[in-house]
Amino acid sequence: MNILLQQPTIIAPNTVYHLKQYDILIQNGIITAIDSSLHNTDAKIVKAHNYYLSIGWLDVGTQVGEPGLEHREDLESVSKAAMAGGFTAIASFPNTRPAIHSRTEVNYLKHFSADRLIDIFPIGAVSKNCKGEEMAELYDMHDAGAVAFSDGKHSVQHILLLTKALQYVKAFDGLIINYPNQSNLASDGQMHEGAISTQLGLPGIPSIAEEMAIQRDLTLLEYTNAKLHFHNISTATSVEIIRAAKAKGLNVSASVAIMNLVLTDETLLDFDTNYKVLPPLRELSDVEALKNGLKEGVIDFITTHHTPLEVEAKAVEFPYASFGAIGLETAYALSNMHLGTEISQEQLVQWWAYHPRKRLGLAIPEISVGSLANLTLFDSNATWVYEEDSIQSKSKNSPFIGQTFRGKVVAVFNKGKWMSFL
Repeated sequence: MNILLQQPTIIAPNTVYHLKQYDILIQNGIITAIDSSLHNTDAKIVKAHNYYLSIGWLDVGTQVGEPGLEHREDLESVSKAAMAGGFTAIASFPNTRPAIHSRTEVNYLKHFSADRLIDIFPIGAVSKNCKGEEMAELYDMHDAGAVAFSDGKHSVQHILLLTKALQYVKAFDGLIINYPNQSNLASDGQMHEGAISTQLGLPGIPSIAEEMAIQRDLTLLEYTNAKLHFHNISTATSVEIIRAAKAKGLNVSASVAIMNLVLTDETLLDFDTNYKVLPPLRELSDVEALKNGLKEGVIDFITTHHTPLEVEAKAVEFPYASFGAIGLETAYALSNMHLGTEISQEQLVQWWAYHPRKRLGLAIPEISVGSLANLTLFDSNATWVYEEDSIQSKSKNSPFIGQTFRGKVVAVFNKGKWMSFL
């Protein structure tokens, strides 16, 4: 199908189109013309003068259920949720059954996404079955197309294993992603350790559990001279530790989950289990430090921290509930509403589209004549209600059901396909 986008504001840094309004003609998945005024009687016209257009967004660390946990999320449903959230690509964590720990599983994910709008970039496991004991087949997974290596939601605790993994991936300039958590300091914790946890009588997860893990991993990074990414930091001190490491010249990066960026532990006063996430929601001072770290480039990008769970995992007393919330479909609206007065749409696009690809070493799509149309069209002012029956994910474990949001995805384009949410 041919599509004519009329007058969107284009976000494409380092091009003549940046922050200007142009017509864009897409024919058979290719951008064939960009001009101040275009006419094509064969094209479907999308009046986009109130919308922004950027390259397609990418989420890093998406939890998918398939293979093995399809009752939570299968590849079809996570693709639909991603598209509804404005993402044309996800880099999926390996926490499936079996884990993504060999060439076979990597090929399975790549084959699924080959002819679909959504690109799925597999992140292979550091250890077999993500158990943190024996190193997985890193080179074979890299050769098959794994874009990085991580044990996902399981922090690698074994020092020798992490050291060997950092050394091993240097041969092909690979990236290790680790969730920083010193588990023996936080094993019984239910939420952030602080005044609110004391008030609620819940065991806390101390900030030092994250910060000590970061210090340890940075020591190993300096020793190995490799590449490391900290997945979803959450404390003010973590920001400062990583700031110092970057100033020192270490090849380190960090991300922050959207919920940790906009919410505090006070949201748990009503014991809503859908706010029970890892890393836990922390204090206002942490949130402010995370925002500043993002704006200053200490934190490289934002993630949705999409973690689908069945009803039984959440509809229980708080101490027995599992950690996690879905996030693909609400991530942009949350960032637009809570950060919109402090940052620009251009900055959001950098954090949702450009920086994740740069860190994973992926090709960055272009908005130019002759380029494949890998695009996200979005309205920063549209208001909408997040209704349960409209959720594309199989799981419904979100604390935001029934809430009104500002900022909505209008359409996504990739691989000659498009999906409209008008």
